[in-house]
Amino acid sequence: MKRHTGFTLVELLVALFITAIVFALGYGAINQAVSNRTALQANQDRLLAVQTAVRTLVLDFTQLSPRPVRQPLGAGYLGALLADARTPGLVTLTRGGWSNPAGTERSTLQRVRYVLDGQVLRREYWATLDAQQQPAPRSRQLLTDVKSVKLRFMDESHNWQDQWPPANLGPDLTERSLRARPIAVEVTLELLDWGVIVRLIEVAG
Repeated sequence: MKRHTGFTLVELLVALFITAIVFALGYGAINQAVSNRTALQANQDRLLAVQTAVRTLVLDFTQLSPRPVRQPLGAGYLGALLADARTPGLVTLTRGGWSNPAGTERSTLQRVRYVLDGQVLRREYWATLDAQQQPAPRSRQLLTDVKSVKLRFMDESHNWQDQWPPANLGPDLTERSLRARPIAVEVTLELLDWGVIVRLIEVAG
């Protein structure tokens, strides 16, 4: 009689065991690739957020305008750039170049304020410059996981000042101090994940 040959039970078990090992290795590689892709996407999103925040700061300070604004209440004025302990937020400024794609009747100047709310850096702005009853500003989250923000301002004598207007201009809000602008601004961002980022911005004009 002709003898029929085939796989034994042991051979089938060995083959199944090897197949299981191959599948396990393949699944681990796929899972690692997905994890790496997720981490890479998170890093790219973080990089884009940091770049956007720094670019926004650069645009605002580069287009700093020497335009004071009226006090919301009273007849006084607020300086074109304010950054001291008496100022709400980190810094308040008037900037030019506010784009108007819709062609609405408004100024191209914009009043902007930066606020560090916990660990979130926010950019606020007002739709009008000299409103008697100033509405609440519109706020946008600019960057998260911010430990601290430090600003320094270079005056005309090339000295760094920790506040603006600088103390050497006197305490009175004269026309000169109201319109005073630094020639450069140093922005230091300390982030929880990236450490310290320093950007030196030259003020136009």
